[in-house]
Amino acid sequence: MTFIADRLSAIKPSPTIAVAQKARDLQAAGRNIISLGAGEPDFDTPKHIIEAAKKAMDDGLTRYTAVNGTAELQDAIIGKFKRDNDLTYTRNEIHVSCGGKPVLFNAMMATINPGDEVIVPAPYWVSYPDIVVLFGGVPVFVDCPKDADFKMTPAQLEGAITPKTKWLVFNSPSNPTGSCYTEADMKALGEVLKRHPQVWVMTDDIYEHLTYDGFKFTTIAQVVPELKARTLTVNGMSKAYCMTGWRVGFAGGPDNLIKAITKVQSQSITHTSSISQAAAVAALNGPHDFIPTHNAIFKERRDLVVSMLNQANGISCATPEGAFYVYPSIAGTLGRKTPTGKVIGNDEDFVTELLEAEGVAAVHGEAFGLSPHFRISYATGTDLLEDACQRIQRFCGSLS
Repeated sequence: MTFIADRLSAIKPSPTIAVAQKARDLQAAGRNIISLGAGEPDFDTPKHIIEAAKKAMDDGLTRYTAVNGTAELQDAIIGKFKRDNDLTYTRNEIHVSCGGKPVLFNAMMATINPGDEVIVPAPYWVSYPDIVVLFGGVPVFVDCPKDADFKMTPAQLEGAITPKTKWLVFNSPSNPTGSCYTEADMKALGEVLKRHPQVWVMTDDIYEHLTYDGFKFTTIAQVVPELKARTLTVNGMSKAYCMTGWRVGFAGGPDNLIKAITKVQSQSITHTSSISQAAAVAALNGPHDFIPTHNAIFKERRDLVVSMLNQANGISCATPEGAFYVYPSIAGTLGRKTPTGKVIGNDEDFVTELLEAEGVAAVHGEAFGLSPHFRISYATGTDLLEDACQRIQRFCGSLS
């Protein structure tokens, strides 16, 4: 008999976190490593947000808060949903946690019974299926290939729904592809969902403000109001506000679901940091002029990376409309050999040999449920990205 719970054997550690840690370990050992694995903006948290946190500490706001956050933060989130998404919520319809991932975790724990099915379009963020499995649910994957712009069609959604379906997990702009669903896409999916009232929607909008080329972001409860009563709209401070380490995520949803999620959290983390909550209030209510400034830089980096990757032998890279990732295909490298004689049999072989030969850390596509691809985060310095892409070109050129 093992001391560790059986449920842990069904899941694996986060591959993106594992790649980032491996890069740090190699750097500590003296290797020249460029890490493109983590989805973390390289910009500092804006000063007015930091100043709000300092003031909160000076003012003694260092004690426990309500499980679902301070009234000030709840009101700021309510204001954000109304301002950005034309969604109206009350305080008892708001959930606050330690980042977006705990919001998803709490929601799945509160709702999944053994055997419940959760539709997960692939490629997907690595944590979605493992969170489902941890609570006895069954992920139902829908493959969304490059030639479909990595997006799920209404026919695919219809075909995936069964009497056991409880949730559709939906992410736009997407991690790992950066692909974005248009308003028309949302409406078409919504027509399917309206025919299946047992299916709830968990929409992960964490990259909402990171869009390019004039793309207009919308969220599904906004576009299909009939679904609002069974939609959990998840967001957070990490990406657009450059607050990854502050750990603040939030969601809006129907009060009975929020009550259940809050009950879960009351027996786990209780609440996120009071200081982080004060900073989040300042972020949501304060100036947002830094976001388009950052996005202009991200767009330049995206264009650089896409151009350089498409010049690498055997790689084909689409141009995404959002987030800060690209998801290039490495199909043209499969079956080729490295100078050491290693055959590139799959995308995990590709990223392993790339790291060994050129010191570029990326995440293989199998981790996101769709091969043969790999994910690069371009949320890092432009000079480093150019260097990394030159290394990738050199690595691909060395294959025979």
